[in-house]
Amino acid sequence: MAHAHVTATPERSRTLLTRARILEAARQQLGRDPDSSLGDIAEAAGVVRRTVYGHFNGRAALVEGLVEDAAQALRQALAVPRAPAADAVTELARFVLAVWPVGDRYRILLRLAPQDLGPERVTEVLSPAREMAEAIISRGRRQRVFQTCAPPAVLNRALESYLLGLLECVNSGVWSDDGTGTATAALIAMGVDADSAARCVHGLVRAEGDTA
Repeated sequence: MAHAHVTATPERSRTLLTRARILEAARQQLGRDPDSSLGDIAEAAGVVRRTVYGHFNGRAALVEGLVEDAAQALRQALAVPRAPAADAVTELARFVLAVWPVGDRYRILLRLAPQDLGPERVTEVLSPAREMAEAIISRGRRQRVFQTCAPPAVLNRALESYLLGLLECVNSGVWSDDGTGTATAALIAMGVDADSAARCVHGLVRAEGDTA
């Protein structure tokens, strides 16, 4: 039995690599043309269409593969250990800096037709980020560093829409950012003074650069 396991490992590795290559080709191809066919994606991946069907039984399954990759990347980004922040402003800036690269990488999902990505699946994928953001916003409300004219749940959804809107702007070519501009804008949208927001974000980026 042990021998069978050892001989199966290289084949399993090749299968996973092929799957990853197809998903990466799909991410790039759908970014260029959201209506790309499986044939277009197979060509971009350098495989025959039959190989794509061997991993994904149709467009819906392929999109779900991308969604699951995005969900896993988001969970990993949120799970990175960080030193506790003394204030909610710093905490929210860290949050946006962590999730923006994931959103930027998988922003093509926003361009797909509604039937490709149902609202229930969107809720499931974004749930960990929504919970963390709402906790940070609640803390900021208690510290009186964020605007208090709306409940945390409402501010949280507004922040989410704001970030998704910026990702749409990247898709349309009118916005490009490594996360620093987005984090600064998010803090300002929550009611933080512009200069304070910029100092906070750039201080975090410098600190991460020093520890890299």
